[in-house]
Amino acid sequence: MLRKEVNFQSPLRILARSIRGGLGAGNLGAVIAPVGVGKSACLVQIGLDILLREKPLLHVAIGRTVEHVSALYDALFEDLADWVDLADRGAVRESIGHLRLIQSFAEAAFGPQGLDEAVAAFETHLELEPAAILVEGFDWNAQGCTPALTAIKASARRLGAELWMTARAPPGYDVERPETVAPPCASCAALVDVGLFLEPHGREVKLRLVKDFGETCAADVHLSLHSETLRLMKDGDTAQVPARSFTLLATGSAGAEAEFGACAERWGLREVNFTFPGRDDVARSRGLVELSEDELKLGEVSSAYLRAHMHRSYPDTPAMHRVLQAIWHQVSAAGEVFSIGAILPDKTAHGGTGWAVELARHWGKPVHLFDQEKERWFGWNGRDWVEEPPPLITRDRFAGTGTRSLSDEGKAAIHVLFERSFGSWRLPD
Repeated sequence: MLRKEVNFQSPLRILARSIRGGLGAGNLGAVIAPVGVGKSACLVQIGLDILLREKPLLHVAIGRTVEHVSALYDALFEDLADWVDLADRGAVRESIGHLRLIQSFAEAAFGPQGLDEAVAAFETHLELEPAAILVEGFDWNAQGCTPALTAIKASARRLGAELWMTARAPPGYDVERPETVAPPCASCAALVDVGLFLEPHGREVKLRLVKDFGETCAADVHLSLHSETLRLMKDGDTAQVPARSFTLLATGSAGAEAEFGACAERWGLREVNFTFPGRDDVARSRGLVELSEDELKLGEVSSAYLRAHMHRSYPDTPAMHRVLQAIWHQVSAAGEVFSIGAILPDKTAHGGTGWAVELARHWGKPVHLFDQEKERWFGWNGRDWVEEPPPLITRDRFAGTGTRSLSDEGKAAIHVLFERSFGSWRLPD
């Protein structure tokens, strides 16, 4: 396949038919998704689409290294080249490399002045002006966000460049009923011309157009993207992705969660551990995501609700409230939940992490619990716990939770779960 034909396979080309032929110079497109869904990969797919149309591109990475972003471009280009059987991929890779510059900034160091510096470097090194600017990691919640974004957009307009930026949506945001664009972009919604939302669906990601130049949900565009690469999926593509495309969601607690995390690392899975400021008992440092106060409030639950549904009281302390709020984020972003512990006579799960099981049941998510006392797996059928064979991990974003008092049998159950799901191959200890 030739370079031009590759572009016809791009999600952005198909989407452009719904958004007036494309984003357009001086306009801002926002790629919005919860943490871990694939905002960076989607942005790189947009970048590859632009580069394959032989247009110069500036990619600004906030909080990421140039090497990290460059490696992602290389990996997604190779995947795309394999997928479409691209002719002369070496020459194409070299040509697009001459049209791209990646600039890295510390998280607190990027603003309008930083963009001007990046553009100046682009013009110096490439002797061109960028036709498109991509910005990942921008803090939409920062003080002074609106004037900063206004100035960044004005710079893009002055250059005649389209502007794409990522934004992290809070877990649990209901894209089926968007206001205009999802938080945290809501306060700057007037500046966003096109809003794209990424929804995880098992081993696929659905791309929805939530804003189209002033219109909310202007087009019913449902594109299915590969969960690892965010490229368009072919008809009949079952998205059988490797272990590294799966993400364990946890809170980094000791015991069962730490063992889930150790197995995720050993088998090469991604790992996200939700935590909060001031916490000092985190057992897993890999993939830490510190939730802000506003994000924590999304998972707020009253003591009365807990007593009514869990049939017991939890310590009424700020620390416990934050733990429960972090668990809300863990479960809301998961496609299924696995827990290690014990089933109580009232059908709830033992301990603080029983809240994760209760949330999964409340939201109708598949939930599997290994009872350490009975040494068997149980699944919730909507009415009761039913004994089941050892389960498999089938959703690419799953929660692993459970007791801090992990037994040898519980530890073995976690290992068997990973081995059955991803095979006996794993990274060396």
